[in-house]
Amino acid sequence: MSVLGAVARMKALREGRAVPLASVRHVRLAEDPLVLIPLKLAGEAAAPLAAMVGNHPDKARVLIVPQPRNRDLRFAFFAELGRVVLGEVAAATATAETIEIKRGERKGETYERYLDAPQILVPNRAAIDFLRHVGRATRFRQTDGEWPVAPEVPVLGRWLTWFADRSDYPGASALCAMTEVLGAHWASGQSSMEDGNLAALLGWIDPGPHLAALMGAPSPGRRLTGRDMAALAEDPLTVPPAGPATDPTFDNEILAPMISAYDAAPDGPAREHAEELLRERLAEQMEPTWRLMWHAVALLRELPEAPHVPSRFEGDRQSFTNFEESLDEGVPQARHDGAVAAARRLASLEAAASRYSVQRALDDPLVMAEHRLTGEAFQGEVEWVDPDNVNEKGLRRPLVTIATDDRLRLEPGAIVHNAARTQKAEVLDVASGRVTLRIENGMGNARKPLPGSIPEEGQRMCFTAFADEFRPGGSLPEPEDTPWTHGGPPETSLEPNETTAEEMTHERA
Repeated sequence: MSVLGAVARMKALREGRAVPLASVRHVRLAEDPLVLIPLKLAGEAAAPLAAMVGNHPDKARVLIVPQPRNRDLRFAFFAELGRVVLGEVAAATATAETIEIKRGERKGETYERYLDAPQILVPNRAAIDFLRHVGRATRFRQTDGEWPVAPEVPVLGRWLTWFADRSDYPGASALCAMTEVLGAHWASGQSSMEDGNLAALLGWIDPGPHLAALMGAPSPGRRLTGRDMAALAEDPLTVPPAGPATDPTFDNEILAPMISAYDAAPDGPAREHAEELLRERLAEQMEPTWRLMWHAVALLRELPEAPHVPSRFEGDRQSFTNFEESLDEGVPQARHDGAVAAARRLASLEAAASRYSVQRALDDPLVMAEHRLTGEAFQGEVEWVDPDNVNEKGLRRPLVTIATDDRLRLEPGAIVHNAARTQKAEVLDVASGRVTLRIENGMGNARKPLPGSIPEEGQRMCFTAFADEFRPGGSLPEPEDTPWTHGGPPETSLEPNETTAEEMTHERA
């Protein structure tokens, strides 16, 4: 936890309400995201119990497995869920654009990229892990031969695996855990572990009778604080868990007897009635979380979208396009990455994390404040400018002196970057809260500089020791050339070796 994050939590605890950590929204929200609330059978990694799913708060669809240990019923549930998810995928493939690569070895080539990509919102990280398990349990199933499944099942498994893998990329929006998204934008007065409870976290962000009513909890008739709301949220009799695990008391006293009643009922109306009763009770368990999810979406929509969100969404769209095109090969993702694939994925994740951290700071003054505190950035007012200074080659290189109250950890010769535009500057002198810089680029024509490219006296500016720059990964061998020290070549040729979505997005620029 950062210093400012810890201060924000203490302030939230004192004031009884969450403190904003961001002034803009750093995640994309689709116009009609697919909200999915899964429940699983206790003690099972990928045994589904129920799901509430839909694109609108008033149009929830409830899917259940009346006997999760019954293989046929379980895969019928997966087929039904598959039709929902694949419908989202199909809708996102309606339109595409032609992209020309403008740099690198493939310069001049063109390719197609979809203009949209699906988005799934789940309550918490445990729900993402459950979907990852479901993907692995279904993507290898056969649609013919012994124990066949519906055609939608293995395709669903491959897509859920893609969604889960994409969720590992910082800033990606294909599959998001709502508790993590909210926690990145607000600091509550509780621990980060307690923030994993969606209702409790929302209670700190938006305490009051309206949220209490959404939880289904009676209002005490007084001003509610975040601590009050968290106490209401942590009562499983008032607000059932957001899944995928259910409350043990519910399992033992309600769920188990109802499943037993379903098993004992003869085929026909009696069994259909038992299934309908079970559906109603499971829907009651998910409805409070369903309402909270859409309330969280509404709170996030009140924040303006950060400037770099669309560029990160290009990475989602490129990855979605690449994977959709690979489905025709008919080969599911491998159970485990080989050495080369694992190294490539790790490098891609590290690059995405670095760029996401930089972009958040450049987009948001509240995030930049943390970097100013650690000395990675400074902000101040321009005191003096020599716009006509030239270097030894006769090129215009303006000099600027900035007065700042921020902590300075810069040495002469260091390169800093203008946070407002693509522009480098070299530090010439640091003394008494003043930094003298020489602007090195980003001014356009030497005779007629671009408007705003040369600082003016009285202007407030921010410079950073980091920049939003693409850094290509290191050179890696082809999968068939994997050295023996790393397991040797894979046994099959299924090792992925395509350019990553982030690299293709960069090549376009």
